[in-house]
Amino acid sequence: MLTFDEKLAIIEKFPELERKDVSLKRVNFQLINSVSDKKNIVYHLHPNGNGFVYSGHLQDYTTDDKGMVNIRDYSEEELNILLQKAIQGLSPVQRSAEEQAIVGEQTEERWVNEDKDHLILINENDAWNIYYGLNLDESFNTYGEAEDFLKEEGFQRV
Repeated sequence: MLTFDEKLAIIEKFPELERKDVSLKRVNFQLINSVSDKKNIVYHLHPNGNGFVYSGHLQDYTTDDKGMVNIRDYSEEELNILLQKAIQGLSPVQRSAEEQAIVGEQTEERWVNEDKDHLILINENDAWNIYYGLNLDESFNTYGEAEDFLKEEGFQRV
């Protein structure tokens, strides 16, 4: 198990997070520009090594009823990966001009694979369309079909 100081050093490497000291020597870290009302990414990191990371928007983690993952027994690598995903999922999306032309005012989901290939899933005209850059890659009748396809192809929602 990492110590409080080791966890603190890992978390402080993320410049997008702002430290907020709270009671009982615990520390929170906030993502100030979060697209959600959830600003606390790291919650109540305690000197005993216990703490939580908000992951309610991530599918690969078991969370409590507040969307938090307990990081008490996390390794350095596990904590880094969790923080990267948590921050990425709550950070404002930076769209290229091409993506803006496709997405417009619609809500999109972004999916990524281990090679860092990005796809965009959009509900358009009663179809669920998957775009790779400016190109329409696939189209499905239901969200479930599109989601199944993306997972089978090795993509995860971010």
